[in-house]
Amino acid sequence: MVSLLNKERGKNMKEVIKLIVDFINAIHDIVLMTSEELGFRVTDKELHLWIIGVLGMVLFFLVHALFKVISQWTITSISFIYTFTVLVVIVFAIEIEQKVTGRGQMEFTDAVIGLYGFVVFFTIYSVGRAIIKLLFSLLIKTKREENEEREEKKRSRYRGYYH
Repeated sequence: MVSLLNKERGKNMKEVIKLIVDFINAIHDIVLMTSEELGFRVTDKELHLWIIGVLGMVLFFLVHALFKVISQWTITSISFIYTFTVLVVIVFAIEIEQKVTGRGQMEFTDAVIGLYGFVVFFTIYSVGRAIIKLLFSLLIKTKREENEEREEKKRSRYRGYYH
C-alpha cells in the first residue's frame, strides 16, 4: 500500500515536470516557427541567447521595480523572496537528482513540504523578531518617559529659583 502511494506521488511530480516541459517546448516551437516565418535564420543556441536574454531583462525590470517598492518597507521581504526562489531551485534539483540516481522517490509533495518547512520556520522567526522589537520599543518608551519625568522635576525645581 505504501509503495503504491509513493508511486502515485512520484507520478504527480513527473506529471508536473512533463507539463512544464511541454509548455516550454510549445513556446520554443512557436518562437522558432515565428522567427523562420519572419525570415530570421537562427540556430537553437542563438535562439536561446535572444529568448533568455530578453526574458531575463524583462524579468529583471519587473523584479527591480517590485523590490524598489518592497524595500521602502523592509529589506527582510526581499531576503525572503530571494531565499524562497533559491530554495525552489534547490528543492527541485534534489527531487530530480533522486530520480536520476534512484536514491529516493521523485515526489512533488516532497518539494512542496520542503518549501512549506521554510515558510513555517520563517514565520516563527518573524513572529519572534516582532515580539523582540515590541519589547525593546516598550522598554525604550518606558525609559524615555522616566527620563522626561526626571527632567520635568528638575525644571520645576529650578523654576522656583528664577521667579
